[in-house]
Amino acid sequence: MFERFRTFLEGLTGPTTRIERGDPRVAVIALCIQVMEADGKILASEQRKMRAIIKQHYDLDDAALGALVEAGKSAESDAIDFYQFTAEVKRHLSEEQRIELIGMLWEIVYADGERSEMEDHVIWRIADLLGVSGRDRVLQRREVAARIDVAGEGKPQQES
Repeated sequence: MFERFRTFLEGLTGPTTRIERGDPRVAVIALCIQVMEADGKILASEQRKMRAIIKQHYDLDDAALGALVEAGKSAESDAIDFYQFTAEVKRHLSEEQRIELIGMLWEIVYADGERSEMEDHVIWRIADLLGVSGRDRVLQRREVAARIDVAGEGKPQQES
């Protein structure tokens, strides 16, 4: 009976967008949010960049993107650390995909044209938990900085 009622409602409003428990995309969104929060301010430019990256990467329509972002926000607000999200991501993504995720996180950091020490630290921590080497983390940062032409960021320097 409930299924018929749900089908009836979907006929009125269109299909509902369900996010399944354990969907690694929710963990990715939560990590993006944690990176945005690292410097103490979430800017509209960072939110737009995250939404654009996720929408393109997962080939989502606006409704699916909205549902996924809401699920990610909810999961992130209940979290006490990065581990639950990095563990989920690590279970589902290959090493190459995890490195690509670090690049996506750097794109969000640079959405406002600068990076803070706290953003550096958060991405370092996430990369470490994902098993992404320091070298790959720095290479991803440099590639993103060079692509968006952040002054002095794309050039090799002494890295920690």
